[in-house]
Amino acid sequence: MPDNRLQMQSPAYRLAVLDTDFLLGDSMRGVRFLLEYAKAEEALRAWGIVSTVVVFGSARAVPGGEDSPPVPPEAASRPAGRAGRWYDEARRFARIVSERGGALTAQNGLRHNVIATGGGPGIMEAANRGAYEVGAPSIGFNISLPREQEPNPYSTPELTFQFHYFAMRKMHLAMRARALVVFPGGFGTLDELFEVLTLVQTRKAPAIPILCFDRDYWTRIIDFEALVAEGMVAREDLGLFTYVEDAEEAWEYLVAHGLYVPPQAAG
Repeated sequence: MPDNRLQMQSPAYRLAVLDTDFLLGDSMRGVRFLLEYAKAEEALRAWGIVSTVVVFGSARAVPGGEDSPPVPPEAASRPAGRAGRWYDEARRFARIVSERGGALTAQNGLRHNVIATGGGPGIMEAANRGAYEVGAPSIGFNISLPREQEPNPYSTPELTFQFHYFAMRKMHLAMRARALVVFPGGFGTLDELFEVLTLVQTRKAPAIPILCFDRDYWTRIIDFEALVAEGMVAREDLGLFTYVEDAEEAWEYLVAHGLYVPPQAAG
């Protein structure tokens, strides 16, 4: 009588939840989307995080102070000090938000205005670092990429996630956001900025303050007025965002435009 070893060893016999070949197959793409949503969602709920302030910006910016590393070759042509200032202001902004916005201490089990970033280096590191330096939690929504992206050492370990799908990562970045501060950056930053602008413009997401840091940078790389002149957007669409020049100005704008700050944090 034959034994059943072939049956026991067959991939078909594996429990579906333990069968990585099956889980990584085309038919399970929807399940993988769900898993990427649910894993981060469960952790964020466990921490009581009800709102975030999201900071976007270049992965290539480096500190501008004494702790600045050598400038990489690809950055040699940048205007002196600009990228360093962006890094330092993002770090300062995250400190201010974390100290004054409610992230430091849970109230009735809830935390407000927790800094959230894409989790990588550059401006993302700066913002996570600012929160870390005042003892506040912060979130890193990392994405698996061939280069540049691995978690910076400042996001809260239990709130440091990795995504395969950009769509699910951007969904998590947007769904708790009560404000968006966009520092200078490249294709990824532009993608994230226009994703949120489109959601707000089309009313697929509630209106939130969207701040673009450094007017000179943004008006040089994007001719928003040309979009209006060509009839591609309405004049009022340019009111979906505003420019700011420093961390304190950004915080004051958010508060003046309705950012909810728990009473104890505000006091």
